[in-house]
Amino acid sequence: MSRRIVCLRHGQTAWNAEHRFQGHTDIPLDETGIAQAARAASLLAALRPTKIVSSDLSRAHETALALGRLTGLPVTVDKELRERGGGEWEGLTGDVMKARWPAEYAAFEPPGGETEVEVAARASAAILRWAEEIDDDGLLVVASHGAALRLGMLGVLGLPRELWHTLGGLGNCSWSVLKEGRKGWRLVEHNAGTLPEPVSSDDKPEFQDDATR
Repeated sequence: MSRRIVCLRHGQTAWNAEHRFQGHTDIPLDETGIAQAARAASLLAALRPTKIVSSDLSRAHETALALGRLTGLPVTVDKELRERGGGEWEGLTGDVMKARWPAEYAAFEPPGGETEVEVAARASAAILRWAEEIDDDGLLVVASHGAALRLGMLGVLGLPRELWHTLGGLGNCSWSVLKEGRKGWRLVEHNAGTLPEPVSSDDKPEFQDDATR
């Protein structure tokens, strides 16, 4: 028996569709996102989760609630699972960010926002803290955001900074699975749940399929 963590990205929002950096701005799911959340919930419910936690931002919370309704589990909210803070970039498209802040965009460090290292530390600590709340054979579902989950998983896995580029992005309402082994946590499934679709996220351009739009 071993603990498992499902890292579930929220469904689509209008800002996802418009390729805008969302960050801490609280944008709800659009109609597509609601349908995505319902589909993901129907699949993940079959795994018999034992605990559900989510970011306090509505797009992630709504995604988690869809699973909670099917499983009968409550959804616990944790603001430490929020998306990467985008500072002055929030609400802007990649083209605008690149034009106004070319150096910062090249490094993908939003002015007034959080660094990758900060988000990795914050999100991984939250994921591991909630993992301690489940039994040895338990399944934790963490509903959060594209950049926060990718960076959080990297922190949980303990990958060195120079290898962070090896883990790709997450599509809307896709998920990754971490499983605890004798030598710690390992990634056993990544960006699962749908046929391959473009990734639109608050993540670095190299992890997005819409980076040039």
